[in-house]
Amino acid sequence: MVPKPEEVTLDPETKTLDRANAENVLNPPDKNALETALRLKEAHGGTVTLISMGPPLFRKYLELCLGMGADRAILLSDRTFAGADTYPTSLTLAKGIQKLKTCDLVICGEESSDASTAQVPPGLAEWLDMSLVTFADEVAVHGNTVRARRTLGSSYEILEADMPAVVSVVVGSNEPRFPDFDRVEEAAGSDWVQVWAAADLGLKEEDIGLKGSYTIVHELVEGEPVERKREFLEGGMEEKVKALAKALEPFLEA
Repeated sequence: MVPKPEEVTLDPETKTLDRANAENVLNPPDKNALETALRLKEAHGGTVTLISMGPPLFRKYLELCLGMGADRAILLSDRTFAGADTYPTSLTLAKGIQKLKTCDLVICGEESSDASTAQVPPGLAEWLDMSLVTFADEVAVHGNTVRARRTLGSSYEILEADMPAVVSVVVGSNEPRFPDFDRVEEAAGSDWVQVWAAADLGLKEEDIGLKGSYTIVHELVEGEPVERKREFLEGGMEEKVKALAKALEPFLEA
């Protein structure tokens, strides 16, 4: 879940993003990641568990994902998680995954639409000591191997990695299914969604959130808007055409 980027502002005091008045939406690449996981479940069995870090209001978005077919959801929610950069974010998510005990494949969206760093999937792979494949647009499982396709301009490459593994999926790589709203209603208020705090994950306050972050904004500077260079041609049509041709001459020289 992410805030709409166009509705996020900057807090001049804390120098952090202010999401208070922004509408939250499902992160587009994460919907593709969920669809990938559901298709693998249909092909091979197993269960799909959602893990998200955020405030309590994120629960309703997890319930929507449960309506798409996920089996359970974990919401990592604690005030001490706030203000985290990608380092404590990946650490917190990794601790949540480790608490699940068993995990063959971690599938993430390529990046969040608010920060767009694409650093969390590699961070998870490091914390979990798992194989890593990034920016996949197709994912398949063969035995204990995950095989993914990564498009590179007009060509593509096939990557294979031993499981357990972390795979990040690009936005638009598939068509996410529509939720079953009967199932969404069933998930609402049920124990399909569990909430874990920092204490449940054995995390210390100095290692998470803003305190555990390594990237700190020290100054905010508002940039000047870029103005396009323009010229207005005077005279009649013939004079304007001649003036335009003369103005374009330097750009047409071989």
